[in-house]
Amino acid sequence: ASLMWLVPLALVMIFLLLYGLYNDLRPGLLIFSNIPLAFSGGIFGLLARGMPLSVTAGVGFIALFGVAVLNGVVLVSTIKSFERDYQIKPRQAALLATMQRLRPVLMTALVASLGFVPMALATSVGAEVQRPLATVVICGLATSTILTLLVIPALYPLVCRQGKSVNDI
Repeated sequence: ASLMWLVPLALVMIFLLLYGLYNDLRPGLLIFSNIPLAFSGGIFGLLARGMPLSVTAGVGFIALFGVAVLNGVVLVSTIKSFERDYQIKPRQAALLATMQRLRPVLMTALVASLGFVPMALATSVGAEVQRPLATVVICGLATSTILTLLVIPALYPLVCRQGKSVNDI
């Protein structure tokens, strides 16, 4: 029952922080789009391993959303910085930022995922609590990392253009 209000509260807090970071809805919504794909990856992982959606899986989702949003912030902040500093079009900025931030985004996702592998494979006492949490984080990060590196740079010029025509993208 507590998850029914904790997860939405965490999502609202994440969005408010994103809005506060950029003072604009568009980058916040673009980064927030990481959450549904991360969620779908976590659900797929639970289904593939035959695990129920439990309280510990819910806690895993909250942790997963934080890492997924962090990776989105790293990329979108770099794109915005390139646009501003080099006076380049959003499409070029997105491409350059993705190439520059590929390694940091992959490392963040890999470190978080690899840290949960022992929990995902555990068979000792308490493993029934650890496995759902780890499964959610590992599978959700796999899908959200793909979104971060492919979809966000592709959508950024469309979503975050500021008064520019389609030809300027």
